[in-house]
Amino acid sequence: MSRRVRNILFIMCDQLRRDHLSCYGHPTLHTPNLDGLAQRGVIFDRAFINSPVCGPSRMSYYTGRYVHAHGASWNFVPLKAGEMTIGDHLRPLGVRSVLVGKTHMRADLSGMARLGIDPQSPIGVRISECGFDPYERDDGIHPYSGHDPDPRYNAYLRAHGFDGDNPWERWANSVTAEDGSIRSGWFLKYSNRPARVPDEHSETPYLTRRAIDFMREAGNQPWCLHLSFIKPHWPYVVPAPYAGMYSAADALPVVRDEREQDDAHPLFAAMMQHRVSRTFSRDEVRDAVMPGYMGLVKQIDDQMGVLFAYMTEQGLMDNTMIVFTSDHGDYLGDHWMGEKDLFHDPVVRVPLIIYDPDARADVTRGTRSDALVEAIDIAPTFLEVCGGAPVPHVLDGRSVRPLLFGETPADWRDHVVCEYDFSFQDSRIALGTPSREAWMRMVFDGRWKYVLVENYRPMLFDLKSDPNEFDDLGADPAYEAERARLHELLFRWARKPRQRATVADAAIESTEVQARIAEGGILIGYWDEEDLARARQQFKPRFAATNPLVKVALDRLTHMEDPAT
Repeated sequence: MSRRVRNILFIMCDQLRRDHLSCYGHPTLHTPNLDGLAQRGVIFDRAFINSPVCGPSRMSYYTGRYVHAHGASWNFVPLKAGEMTIGDHLRPLGVRSVLVGKTHMRADLSGMARLGIDPQSPIGVRISECGFDPYERDDGIHPYSGHDPDPRYNAYLRAHGFDGDNPWERWANSVTAEDGSIRSGWFLKYSNRPARVPDEHSETPYLTRRAIDFMREAGNQPWCLHLSFIKPHWPYVVPAPYAGMYSAADALPVVRDEREQDDAHPLFAAMMQHRVSRTFSRDEVRDAVMPGYMGLVKQIDDQMGVLFAYMTEQGLMDNTMIVFTSDHGDYLGDHWMGEKDLFHDPVVRVPLIIYDPDARADVTRGTRSDALVEAIDIAPTFLEVCGGAPVPHVLDGRSVRPLLFGETPADWRDHVVCEYDFSFQDSRIALGTPSREAWMRMVFDGRWKYVLVENYRPMLFDLKSDPNEFDDLGADPAYEAERARLHELLFRWARKPRQRATVADAAIESTEVQARIAEGGILIGYWDEEDLARARQQFKPRFAATNPLVKVALDRLTHMEDPAT
């Protein structure tokens, strides 16, 4: 089967809502470059992440595994050494996997120490960087991310005259107030003012240029480049001219209703009391933040234009698959919430645009897919694109390439699952929940969204009659049957084994398993040599009898005139 795809460009934004792209329906925030990519590819309308916070969501993208399988359940929880990631799957196929930007990966230093792996060695670096070779690792929020307290971006800013111990904060994420004083962009009050750094030196253009630098230097080896932008994640400040492009009147109306606060689920009620939720519930906060957030999105789209123009000039659009998505959304005041701590659609339903240059994808160009897709599907898609054999015992997801070719497999999933460990949140403390019980899981079947919270009643939403998710039916007796059905659906998902990643299913699903065990000299249940010979004849293609003990038994049988003696 011929393949035109040689390279993969995997673009991820941080905290980008799907409804803030014009191809997903935003009426005033126009994103022509991403719209153009969508015209050349497929828009997935029902793409969901597997956890509503940066770290675990990204680890599911990178490993192709659900959160409880890879174990990195929150931002400070390392991905354990030994978990295979995109780079580990693609590298044996001759594909170089490279990072430019953010991963939110916390290295498993204790695991590497136990295994005697130097974190600075090539293997140690790859383990620390989610399997990627770091061309430019930049998690933002310097020096608070803990990964690199003084990154290359800070050195870049200093080299261009933007001085200070932390120019990332002093210039890229600070503003000048009306009185001429410098104010930190961490304060939401200043989100509608321009960042002090000029546009060309801000984070998004900088990372775009670094991606182009890599493409220019890549040589002849096929590559998978993960370009992972820091924005539009907070601080929500953007340089001119983007800071002045939008006003609060251009923003989408806030989606919240007083019904949500009446007799709210205990966990939802506790999360509405997080500081960030109380702050974003104030109208003046949204009015200040939305111009900055929208400007950051517009800046990303403009940089997509720069990147795609370079790729077109170099002929890379003809042989490079492009995947554009986000690690999660942002409440921005919807549902009386800030940040991204629950399972409402503004957080867990993300943009996903895939452009495949293969001629077989011509039938779907410019179309939309309503297939239920999960973040875990990206890794197996890349594996298929690069010619690798499927490994369903390792990857929980499935390749979406048949969907790109206009085919919908008969056994495509009919539900998606999202998980969250809220043990690190103030809401756990407020509820007095033990950390090992601070779990919630969501299953969505295309209409009904069911949320299971340990030690509490579930939540239930009917998105057909209640698309804004205002009416929680989790305690309504009239919907007991629906809750029971969805609970069983989630329980059936949870019962599936996901930890046997070292032996392929095909090596197990065979009638010859016992015969192959016998090849090792382990003769379980055989009566005598003749019994073994019959087994050997039955499974002759696999039963090579290479073990010396088995050979002795069979040789004796072969040379006996009367095996019974």
